[in-house]
Amino acid sequence: MSAGEYKEPGVQGESENTGKFYGTPHHHLYNTYLHWTQRHIDNKGVVSIRPNNNDDIDPNAVNPDGSPVVRVRLPKKWAGEQFAIADLMMGANHIRVRCYDGITRMGRIKGKIKKRAWIREGDIVIVTPWSFQDEKCDIIYRYLPPQADWLRKNRYL
Repeated sequence: MSAGEYKEPGVQGESENTGKFYGTPHHHLYNTYLHWTQRHIDNKGVVSIRPNNNDDIDPNAVNPDGSPVVRVRLPKKWAGEQFAIADLMMGANHIRVRCYDGITRMGRIKGKIKKRAWIREGDIVIVTPWSFQDEKCDIIYRYLPPQADWLRKNRYL
């Protein structure tokens, strides 16, 4: 057996069950890694390994009516999330939002989306009201204009 080949544990001598990673510090993780990856064998018999991802999804896909395919995150009702509209920018990562339950709350932009998504007045957002102060909430997601149009078209708003 040459260096860097994999041999099944408990198998003595040379065998056909050889592969990479045996003899490395993490060879016991090899089968776990193969479990969550896809194996692709090319015409030379070489196995290339890549993580399972959605390579089959076309980012430029269109529906039969010609409109672009839009992926939209919906509020999780079991977690208390709901739609809201950004009304007034208050500064210091605070926004006054008008929630779909009829209450106007002071929204705080969570750190996860603070730098990632800029929120403007009139944007559709998902909020989670605080359990201990009903007049405050956390803003956890902002919809892009095509997503907001899709929500309106499908009567979520």
